[in-house]
Amino acid sequence: MRKKSAYAAAGVDIAAGNRAVELMRDAVRSTYGPEVLWGIGAFGGLYDAQRLQQMRHPVLVGSTDGVGTKTMVAAALGSYETLGWDIVNHCVNDILVQGAEPLFFLDYVAAPVLDPQVVAAIVGGIAAACRVAGCAILGGETAEMPGVYVAGELDLVGTIVGVVERDEIIDGSHVAPGDVLIGIPSSGLHTNGFSLVRSIFRPESYSQYAEILGRPLGQALVEPHRSYLPHVRAIRRAVAIKGLAHITGGGFVDNIPRILPDDTCAVVRRDAWTVPPLFQLIARVGQVDRDEMYHVFNMGIGMVVVVASGDVDAALAAAGDGGCVIGEIVARQGDARVVLT
Repeated sequence: MRKKSAYAAAGVDIAAGNRAVELMRDAVRSTYGPEVLWGIGAFGGLYDAQRLQQMRHPVLVGSTDGVGTKTMVAAALGSYETLGWDIVNHCVNDILVQGAEPLFFLDYVAAPVLDPQVVAAIVGGIAAACRVAGCAILGGETAEMPGVYVAGELDLVGTIVGVVERDEIIDGSHVAPGDVLIGIPSSGLHTNGFSLVRSIFRPESYSQYAEILGRPLGQALVEPHRSYLPHVRAIRRAVAIKGLAHITGGGFVDNIPRILPDDTCAVVRRDAWTVPPLFQLIARVGQVDRDEMYHVFNMGIGMVVVVASGDVDAALAAAGDGGCVIGEIVARQGDARVVLT
């Protein structure tokens, strides 16, 4: 009789981890270009940086983020692949606001007990999103941590590295009064506000059809985070972008000031776009104050682009897909950095 592994008895199944790696191997390798010298299975991924020599002054841009408690909603629905799209697109957008194009991505998937099929589904979504973004999965970590994570739950984190020419960095330093805010629509909640959402809607309601949404609630909740890479590329070809704000945790109030010079303020006109039904449903059922909604959620606008007033028409034409003017930059008076009207 084969002796039972003491490690397995302690809650860690090495075989499950190895099985997960085997199931995700082809998906990961599908993101490789010739610049990936060594990826999955290595202690560290190797990325040939020779292409950077073709740039005038390359600057690397890195970011790490997670999908938060959206994992709990996705797990309840068995919608694991969407989480992969979430984490990649969130990270792509975070470096995109500084003008960076993605180079490579690394993921971290952790759970109290690993389910190889679940891990493979998540990484499959990561790989698909990376292929669309032209980004290689250079490595990652799959961790089984009983006692740290709650049974039945998981954690998903991603790290991305991109590159931008130094003289093409978008840092908001040239934003000035008179500039215009253009909003590009979100695909839903993206990856923020789910702790509040889960306090409002119980898991048993996820499968219920919501008339206002035209589909079951759960489908709307796990709609993947949108990538703004193609939109920003198109706008940059048309006009000079002065600033970009990814509307994530903290909503408009906390994210837009991150790109504003100290002497400026952003005025956001809430009547400039129609708030999508999902946010209306959350506010009504949860009795969430209007100002708090705009501080927690993206309210239907996932990326804010700042351009000169004379570039608005060209920027809107390039952005396409529902882009609209949502406000303007004014001189700062007092402590307010963002005014919601």
